[in-house]
Amino acid sequence: MQIRRKPHWLQKKVSTKEHLEMDRLLGSLQLNTVCREASCPNISECFSQKQATFLIMGKECTRSCTFCNVSSNPPSALDHDEPSRVAEAVLKLSLRHVVITSPTRDDLIDGGAEHFARTVAAIRNLSPDTVIELLVPDFKGNTASVATILAAGPNILGHNIETVPRLYSIRAGADYRRSLELLAAAKRIAPTIPTKTGIMLGLGETAEEVLSTLEDIRQTGCDFLSIGQYLAPSRNHHPVAEYIEPSRFEELRDSALAMGFTHVESAPYVRSSYHAERYRQDTNGPLPHLR
Repeated sequence: MQIRRKPHWLQKKVSTKEHLEMDRLLGSLQLNTVCREASCPNISECFSQKQATFLIMGKECTRSCTFCNVSSNPPSALDHDEPSRVAEAVLKLSLRHVVITSPTRDDLIDGGAEHFARTVAAIRNLSPDTVIELLVPDFKGNTASVATILAAGPNILGHNIETVPRLYSIRAGADYRRSLELLAAAKRIAPTIPTKTGIMLGLGETAEEVLSTLEDIRQTGCDFLSIGQYLAPSRNHHPVAEYIEPSRFEELRDSALAMGFTHVESAPYVRSSYHAERYRQDTNGPLPHLR
């Protein structure tokens, strides 16, 4: 049964007036953000601080995850000028840290890996000191696609596990072990590039399942972890089974750090790209900058 009323700690307001300047810039460059397409509750806060997570390769996903608000309509052809426009936006916003993600593009042979790589190269050309974080799909387990992206030299590579294995039916076309293997493969291919993942709580998982999942993730060598509350984008999406108390998020953060994660963000409104620059604070020295 879906819970209708949110508790007092989940009452963040979305203010459209904070969107105007960002909307104008993104509109002029014909760029998309996952902030808007995924109906992120942090959109006003991030846009007001001139922060956004760019959504490249269109707004349509080839999968139909029941928790996600991104469209599952047939995808459009790749826009080969998009990487340069993303780079222009990074420069105009003077971003020190940028997160770039995409819908899953199973229709592409490489899953869009080359497009990710071209976007990294374009940003490096215009804004060489910007930290580039990529949040990628699973590429159907294609390790060559992962290698293509890592060869471009992102500073952080992320791929979200999302939930515990028992609940993986919410991730249409995904596979828990395949996602773990992507994180492990990234470490084998480029061990100096930090890897990152995120999970949602409140889908019906048990405490034991969460800890077991965190152990599985840590076994891949994953460095960074985000834990947040699942919030259904609409009544047509997978229902919220439980609203997790903030104290539980704090307990999980401590448990994850004890497992060896370098940095953990864990709170109800945490999302994988929320306050992304914080993850750098607990690294020893600057993040790797490959060319």
